[in-house]
Amino acid sequence: MTLPIASGNTPGAHESFDSVDATQAALAARHYIADRGLATAIYLALKRHKPLLLEGEPGVGKTEVARVLAESLGTTLIRLQCYEGIDQATAVYEWNYARQLLYIRMLEARKGDPAVVASEPGTIADVFGPEFLIRRPLLQAVDASHARPPVLLIDELDRSDAEFEAYLLELLSDYAITIPELGTLRAETPPIIVLTSNRTRDIHDALRRRCLYYWIEYPTLEKEYAIVLTRVPEAPQTLARQVVAFAQALRGEDLFKAPGVAETLDWLSALLTLGQVELTEAAARDTLGALLKYQDDIAKVTGGNLLAKLVEKVRASLRG
Repeated sequence: MTLPIASGNTPGAHESFDSVDATQAALAARHYIADRGLATAIYLALKRHKPLLLEGEPGVGKTEVARVLAESLGTTLIRLQCYEGIDQATAVYEWNYARQLLYIRMLEARKGDPAVVASEPGTIADVFGPEFLIRRPLLQAVDASHARPPVLLIDELDRSDAEFEAYLLELLSDYAITIPELGTLRAETPPIIVLTSNRTRDIHDALRRRCLYYWIEYPTLEKEYAIVLTRVPEAPQTLARQVVAFAQALRGEDLFKAPGVAETLDWLSALLTLGQVELTEAAARDTLGALLKYQDDIAKVTGGNLLAKLVEKVRASLRG
């Protein structure tokens, strides 16, 4: 999938990323709060033309890095969502068989004899030319037609299989894709490649060696509070503090899936929609499905007095 990003007054490629500090500032300008470690990894990936592999729990902001980079650089975001069984036809390219067949029939109707047509240059052999190629995200990323190098997001790589990982090695090493009928197509300027993984399975060492790597942790309370104020500036500060403290406390509980930053933001937005200015037990209970996504986790929090204790704890911490 190709997602055009409006460039507006965005500076030229990499102009906002000429140092680690500038990288951090450029991300902040797009409402992405990155710590220095992540900003350093992004800066090095841009300067060294290296793919960047980001791992971490779901909802910590891995995918958003690619979106923010594309916006900051005024370029196109090309996203490939991985899943079990993803294949070349979905990720790289496929031939437009219907168009090829129509072309062959047209030639046959014009000259009458397919054998004669096949023996002439520039006829049936042309059905394996570029105009009959359907370009999928990986091939789009190495296309020379881009005014600026695109950002290629290979999202949730851990959902794919080892065979697909192996296919990526040529792209990650040489920024090239080989098509048997056409040869090797190489990017004139390397795309910016961001890969993400939730680590539901291990990524192979051969792929890791080709990338810079960074693990995105759950943010600290103060960092998450800064993220919340940046992304939901209309939220009352008291409610924002309580929501962040509650989410932080839940991550210390034995849950099947702890809430990520994305869930914190969704929950805060839900509370605002209901007109809440402070966190109450009733409001928390009614909207907990915006924060927790598994019934077992919701039951654990609401089944005893854990919910009431957590709400009182975060309210008391602000009063103190």
